[in-house]
Amino acid sequence: MIYKKVAKIQEEISAIGIGCWNFGGDWDHPDEQTSIQIIHAAIDAGINLFDVAPVYGWGRSETILGKALKDGQRQKVLIASKCGLLWNDRHETANNLTKASLLQEIDRSLSRLQTDYIDIYQLHWPDHATPIEETVEALETIKKAGKIRYIGLSNFSPRDTEIFMSMTEIHCQQSLYNMLERNTDSYHGIPLEYQTEKEILPMVKKYGQAFLPYSPLFQGLLTGRFTHGRNFSEKDIRNENPKLSGLAFDTYYGATLRLSDICKEIDRPMSELALNWLRQKPEVTSIIGGASSLSQLEKNLHSLSWDIPVPVMAEIDDILKPFENL
Repeated sequence: MIYKKVAKIQEEISAIGIGCWNFGGDWDHPDEQTSIQIIHAAIDAGINLFDVAPVYGWGRSETILGKALKDGQRQKVLIASKCGLLWNDRHETANNLTKASLLQEIDRSLSRLQTDYIDIYQLHWPDHATPIEETVEALETIKKAGKIRYIGLSNFSPRDTEIFMSMTEIHCQQSLYNMLERNTDSYHGIPLEYQTEKEILPMVKKYGQAFLPYSPLFQGLLTGRFTHGRNFSEKDIRNENPKLSGLAFDTYYGATLRLSDICKEIDRPMSELALNWLRQKPEVTSIIGGASSLSQLEKNLHSLSWDIPVPVMAEIDDILKPFENL
């Protein structure tokens, strides 16, 4: 395993982590026992970062991770969970970073995770209706109680990040980042207030923060297995991503066909190429890699065993140039 170290976090972090969203049932997903087997196999392979959120599977992803980390496994890993995205009985979500809400959320997450602390507690999305001062007060209260160790921001603008940093220490940032979504302005149709490559990467480098890119495989598109037909079931949440259908999909899909030619030349699967491209970025600390089977986990791990040759990287850069702002 390759580990990376940043100034803001004491522990070394595995260069690839496990994203737990698909364990909750929102995607075409493995059953609970398979999910637990994946988590255990990941730990055995040296992965020590597990990224989850309450909203993933409406609490189920945290519950499954908690079950998997019993019996001595908890001390081997860093749990990065989130807060501030609530849902109702109809699974309609709303951003809420009020102090009262966060003080309730942390205890609910700890209960589901069967632990008394979360290592990296991340604000999932901005809540512009709540003053930053109130949110910081809540985070400081939770941290002083020993319920969290590090504070992270996910999907926040550089401006708001700087405001947070003037009030409390920010140890980690998370944002959308992959080969084809480098400075994109939306995720699942949700407007983004940052440009990852142009704004977030320089910031985490400057301040010694960890950086966790999410959706490293573009929700499966960068596995090279997508076609122009249906790529997942009707209940899969990826149906709500407008980039995975229509004209937008055609643009991104065309790039994967060109990347596929490179993969054939170097005899590597596209998923490994995409993860390797991220891992070779010095600002990237741990890639949040999803896995729905042990074989997918093995492919993710194998991406750390080789480097993209310089001439091949030049070919990739040529393909990716049009996607600098898509």
